[in-house]
Amino acid sequence: QVQLVESGGGLVQAAGSLRLSCAASGSFLSINAMSWYRQAPGKQRELVAGITSDGITNYADSVKGRFTISRDNAKNTVYLQMNNLKPEDTAVYYCNAQIKRTLFSQSRDYWGQGTQVTVSS
Repeated sequence: QVQLVESGGGLVQAAGSLRLSCAASGSFLSINAMSWYRQAPGKQRELVAGITSDGITNYADSVKGRFTISRDNAKNTVYLQMNNLKPEDTAVYYCNAQIKRTLFSQSRDYWGQGTQVTVSS
């Protein structure tokens, strides 16, 4: 069984900061890419930022320069540092990881349960 557990969401004023964490636990061989997605009410889930196992990152245009994704491979954890938050960043944030469970299995996507981020104006 593999689990992704997120933490760090909450309520913050505009221009404030939050740091999200997502830790993978359970039985698996390796983790490839890890990403953060978000879904605002009435909108589709969108990619916020991703990071490969080698540390290559990509960001949605809307968060470039404000958010930073990082990972600690020894802890199987991915982080999202969010600075200069705006009301439009309000959403449920989901962690995603591409995990290979055994030597002979393919990687598949796993999702966290989501954590609410609310930015007040």
